[in-house]
Amino acid sequence: MTDNKDTQAAEIDRLMQSLDKLTRRQARNQRAAHAKGLLQGICSMLRPTDVVLDCGANVGEVTVPLAQTGAHVHAFEPDPFAFAKLSDATRDFANVTLHNAAVGTTTGTINLMRAENFYDNPRGASVKSTVISGGRKIDETTDNSIQVPLISLPDVLRDLHATHGQIAFVKMDIEGAELDILEVMLADGLFDIVRLTVAETHENKFKALRDRFKVLRAAVAKAHPPTQVNLDWI
Repeated sequence: MTDNKDTQAAEIDRLMQSLDKLTRRQARNQRAAHAKGLLQGICSMLRPTDVVLDCGANVGEVTVPLAQTGAHVHAFEPDPFAFAKLSDATRDFANVTLHNAAVGTTTGTINLMRAENFYDNPRGASVKSTVISGGRKIDETTDNSIQVPLISLPDVLRDLHATHGQIAFVKMDIEGAELDILEVMLADGLFDIVRLTVAETHENKFKALRDRFKVLRAAVAKAHPPTQVNLDWI
């Protein structure tokens, strides 16, 4: 009888885990569909005089649609593998400025760490490359890390605003590094110089940062509507 109960309990646990995985996958798919629709709406409203930033451009899946609008696109991608693909994807666009660098809150160099399976699947794994320690399934050994340039995104925003006026759009998908930047943008009023900022936050990937992400989300929601700052990009 005890064995049957244990077996039933194990099966229930397995089913609950499967249900949780399906629920999370459905939520992610819904967010992806929303982000795709949002990007289409953004592109439909961009003008050639607009300036937009794609931070964490990877191979150019967002950069290219932005470039097709005629707006001037600054695309930032630190991983050399992804940057090569990004360069190929945007080579015919004179309105794209590429930056082979990570973005942060300071300028210098920083250690870029890659996923454990990077060399098995560099295209798929390159989206996980990060400058933040403690991420899930990230190889932090020196064999799988490289030094890359680091650019202060707050400084870039200030400089572009001084030259061009309001920045039309900023997208951030930078595997945890968005936390420091978003905190600075909120504290320094930099969201006000951007028409729309979207970011994917990575609290699920960085357990130690979850409390800070929670505080940030609450503060941003209090200060700005989601039509100006959207932290549910994917």
